[in-house]
Amino acid sequence: MISIAEFFAINRSIIYFVYGLVFFILGFAITLYTRQSSRLELARSLRWLAAFGITHGLHEWGEVFIPIQAEYLNQQTVRILEFLQLLLLAGSYSFLMEFGFALLSQDKRQTWHHRFTAILFTAWLILTISMIPPEITDERLWRYPANALARYFIGFPGGLLAAYGLRRHTLLRIKPLNVPRIVLTLQAAGITLGIYALLSGLIPPPVEFFPGNILNRVTFTEFFGIPPLVFRSLTGLILVVTFIRALEIFDVETARRIEELEQRHILTAERERLARDLHDGAIQKVYTAGLLVESASRLADPKSEIGSRLEKSVLVLNDAIADLRRNLSDLQSDSTNPVESLPALLWQIANDPYYSSLVNIALKVDLPADRGLSSIRTGHILAIVNEAMANIIRHAQAKNVKIEARDLDGQLHIVIMDDGVGFSSEQKAGYGLRNMRDRARLLNGNLTFANDKGTTVKLTLPWMDQ
Repeated sequence: MISIAEFFAINRSIIYFVYGLVFFILGFAITLYTRQSSRLELARSLRWLAAFGITHGLHEWGEVFIPIQAEYLNQQTVRILEFLQLLLLAGSYSFLMEFGFALLSQDKRQTWHHRFTAILFTAWLILTISMIPPEITDERLWRYPANALARYFIGFPGGLLAAYGLRRHTLLRIKPLNVPRIVLTLQAAGITLGIYALLSGLIPPPVEFFPGNILNRVTFTEFFGIPPLVFRSLTGLILVVTFIRALEIFDVETARRIEELEQRHILTAERERLARDLHDGAIQKVYTAGLLVESASRLADPKSEIGSRLEKSVLVLNDAIADLRRNLSDLQSDSTNPVESLPALLWQIANDPYYSSLVNIALKVDLPADRGLSSIRTGHILAIVNEAMANIIRHAQAKNVKIEARDLDGQLHIVIMDDGVGFSSEQKAGYGLRNMRDRARLLNGNLTFANDKGTTVKLTLPWMDQ
């Protein structure tokens, strides 16, 4: 009866093939998912993890197919294939590091981490080339050290960075959405990435320098009886399951959140339409009827039955007008009459999980302390800003949004900028933008839209009603 170690040694090629297949499936599945239009920052960052999975799977398949090809190719060609295999290993770890940086980076326009990863990869490449001997020798003299250096200096820190980045992103961007199943799934994926960083980054082939001369795949197999490749395959399988599951649920949850956001704006718009109809229609008609009845009561004898009934009718109509005004006040109190200051309300918008979980929002407010707005004007401004944010979430596919509020030449300037794809002519003629223009007119202001590397919405208005 063969031992466990002998079993894995006999089936080494199969294990390598399965290991590579697991990571290739991870990368391929994420690639298919991220081809869809997604507003999630996590989905946009996953392209790096997809690149890691595909290149890492190809590297592991090299352990199966290069020995087969070595039977038919000359040694120089085999050496080139082995060098390309090492490039795939270091490249895959570089993609994993970029995944971690992408999750941690607040400003997606920063590129310093790309340069850092490129410098690290270039340094490893130069060192590897310098170790290649001019003559064909034992591969342990250059392949094993190059493999170990890629794991120590790129794979290990890249895996830990990805694990920490996923954990931090989950707590800051996913947890506020109140989707506990997704949080738990992504937390499991983060822990798995950390374990993979240890198994892949600290257990290289046997080398002559520390710590690879003590902890390597040979000593690990001798101690546990199972090669580290098996544990790496298990971590890869867990990553496949958790990420695919998380993204599947997250897509549904995001659609629900966006639907709730749209319903909230539709409800607000409908409430305001009813308020305008109530003010311009019913109240005015009842008020006119009251004036007619009151004028008729003056013509009638106060002591007559008709005069008495006309006076009661005036009182009933006045009560009806008071009731209508109370209803109008209730409608407006939920939408256009905020009690907080404009800077505080803009801060609430910038930190609203409905928005901040989907895009990065930068808020800059530079307003004089002695200038204020009426509650009605503040409400109209917030409605315009919210409508602009809703359009960005629904249509722009943006990563970053910048909101600015400042006083310029005695007027209030509000600017909302994004780095998305802009808006089409159909969207430009939509109800939401028409509603924004109507509010700007009510404010005696000017509202403009511009498409230049994204969309810029500019609102300029006087501080007081004119």
